[in-house]
Formats: sequence, structure tokens, C-alpha cells
Amino acid sequence: MLKKYNVNHLRELESESIFIMREVAAQFENPALLFSGGKDSIVMVHLARKAFWPAKIPFPLLHVDTGHNFKKTIIFRDELVKKIGAKLIVGSVQESIDKGRVAEEKGYNASRNLLQTTTLLDTIEKYKVDAALGGGRRDEEKARAKERFFSHRDEFGQWDPKNQRPELWNIFNGKKQMGEHFRVFPLSNWTEMDIWQYIYLDEIEIPDLYFTHERKVFFRDGQWLDAAPFMKRKQNEVVETKQVRCRTIGDISCTGLTLSTADNLEDIIAEIAATRITERGGRADDKRSETAMEDRKKEGYF
Repeated sequence: MLKKYNVNHLRELESESIFIMREVAAQFENPALLFSGGKDSIVMVHLARKAFWPAKIPFPLLHVDTGHNFKKTIIFRDELVKKIGAKLIVGSVQESIDKGRVAEEKGYNASRNLLQTTTLLDTIEKYKVDAALGGGRRDEEKARAKERFFSHRDEFGQWDPKNQRPELWNIFNGKKQMGEHFRVFPLSNWTEMDIWQYIYLDEIEIPDLYFTHERKVFFRDGQWLDAAPFMKRKQNEVVETKQVRCRTIGDISCTGLTLSTADNLEDIIAEIAATRITERGGRADDKRSETAMEDRKKEGYF
């Protein structure tokens, strides 16, 4: 299915990402790989295993659990961690709520997605993480397009898009002051299509949420949402059973589901090639304002 050009292109991206991961291992004392259970973070784990094979991944996986994740995502996470023998760190949004660190949102559009920021920063501080590797890509969203490979965060975990370090000739500056840390994005130059073609090429296992399946959903503001018990619905929002799949996986409250018949990787790749809707076009949290993502990133979000 993949042409020789595509394979060469994917191997070049793979080499770049592996190089960056090895740079992180060389420059930082206590890095961690941010893991959501989504396809990008799964590819990150796959690349990390290649980067340090035959040794185990030299840093833990860090997952921020909102408490409103898809159950299959958590099951997949635990099985993967066991399979590769990695250490798992879990930051709990529910625990942050219980401790009064954050307040649960109310109303029909309530989501725990924004609350992840505080939990992430608290977890980074607790475990003294000095570099958090994330699966963000520049093609996802305009704020993420501004990120460098090595993205500096100040002692409050904040990001200043106007004050980033140059990265000429793949020379990365990981110097920091006490209390500061870095977010590192090895997949920056990948696209959504690259990710799916790479998963196909290397036969990477992913959660079956990405393939079409039957699910109870309701329609709101141009997108289908999961009819989970904690999702507060308006009177005119009727629960229906539809054939859907996840294009991106996050907190259930803001993850839009795509009507689809794609039940294999070939069909997904063909579907992505034909769509005119961006990957995060179905994420309700990105629609709260024109600068929703950038505002969250400045506060310490992924």
C-alpha cells in the first residue's frame, strides 16, 4: 500500500525522532514520556523502544488520568506498560479535585480537560521531571505549530511563545535554571497521515476505539459525543446508537466521535486522505475560544 517514497519519508522522520529522544536522555537527568493512550503517544513509545533497544526505555511513562477517560484506553495503557516493562506514573485529576487544587466545572459543557494542567504541573514537580516528552505535532493546531523541539517552561510551568531558543542545525539547548523544565516534541514534523502510515508500516498495536464500532452517542454543536453517565445532556439531545470511531482520543467530555465505516488501517488512511476536517476539529475544548489551545499551553498544558 505504501510507496517507496512514503517508506523513505517515514524512516527519515523516525530517525529524526529517535535522535531527539537520545538527545533528551543525554542532556536531562529525569525525563518522562507523556502518555495519553492515544495514537501519537503510542508511536512515541514505539520510537523510544527503538531508540534504546535492547535496553528498556530509560524513563517512565507519565499519564494524567482525568477520571473520565475511555475505559479501553486505560486497559490498553496498563497492558502496554506490562508488556514493555516500563515504569508508569499517574497523575489523578480526581485527586486534584479532592484536595481542592482545582474546581470541577459545572453545566452542560463541563470538562475535566482544562483541569489536567494543574495535575500535570503538580506531578512534574512531585517527581522532579526536568523534560517531559510529548506527542504534539505542528500540523495539529496553530499554537502547536509555534513549538520548538525543545520547548522551555519557566519555574511556574508556563510557556512563552515569543521567547524560544533557536534550533539551528539540530543543535538543542537544554540548559535551564532550578525549577524550570522542558517539553520536548519529537513528532513535531510528523503529520496525521504520517502517523497512520507509520502505524501501518510498523504494524503498531492501537486501541480498537480508533476503528469503527457501535456506541451510544448524542449530537451537540456539530459533533457526536459519547453518552457517558457523567455527560449532562440538554432536553433536545437524544441518545442514538451509531457506527463511530475516535480520530483523536482524550477526555470523553471533549472527544468528538467520527461517523465512519473504517474498520482497518487501510480504510482509515483512505478516510484521512479524503477528509477536509482537521484532526482536532472534533475536539470541543479547542472551540472554547480562538486561542483556546495557546492559552492553555501558556498555563502549562501539553
